[in-house]
Amino acid sequence: MTDTYVCIDLETTGLEPKKDKIIEIGAIRVDNGEITGEWECLVNPERELEEKIVELTGIRDEQLAGAKKISEVLPELLLFLGERPLLGHSVHFDFAFLKRAAVADKLVFERQGIDTLKIARKYLKELESRSLSALCAYYEIPHKAHRALDDARATTVLYGKLAADFYEKEAAEGEKNLFVPRQLNHPIKRDTPITIPQKEQLYKLLDKHKLVVDYEIESLTRSEATRKIHQLLAEYRQ
Repeated sequence: MTDTYVCIDLETTGLEPKKDKIIEIGAIRVDNGEITGEWECLVNPERELEEKIVELTGIRDEQLAGAKKISEVLPELLLFLGERPLLGHSVHFDFAFLKRAAVADKLVFERQGIDTLKIARKYLKELESRSLSALCAYYEIPHKAHRALDDARATTVLYGKLAADFYEKEAAEGEKNLFVPRQLNHPIKRDTPITIPQKEQLYKLLDKHKLVVDYEIESLTRSEATRKIHQLLAEYRQ
């Protein structure tokens, strides 16, 4: 069983790493079974939050206005992580967002990971739900859902509970042992910044239709700008 890792959890503007952004990161560092550090920060997504995200997390735009951008946060986070594997509940979700942010900033981010959700799906099939909240209720783990550090703390405790119940059974699986870190994969190409012609076209469209948007044009990537332009053209096509 792996007892050295960093449990990671993110809150985001949505579920798609390609278009959504990180708004909060929480991490618990564990070395030889002992918690050796906690790390958390809010992240400015450079866009307004949808109401459903505010309701889900309790995080508001005014809290993020003075927060660092992800490019400023990543070096600090990577230093905290070291080379430890990641632990998470649906860990690939968190890895995908971090990998995309790292690639956009020309940083290398490769990790192995352990997924408590996969373990729970294998051994707790009788439960109606194997969400983090449902599993915390099942194991009576104190949990404040949808805040990154609280979720990371709860997942760390959950990992210990799952190991106590199922590690011996899982150890018999050999190479398929879900308590052993596996390489996390999320292949992506580094996106390039918005081009000058795209900026000009967006500004012209906004000016023509007297629109105010909740994102910074200068911070868009080329693919994001393409999507925004297509959306505006489709909506305001005459």
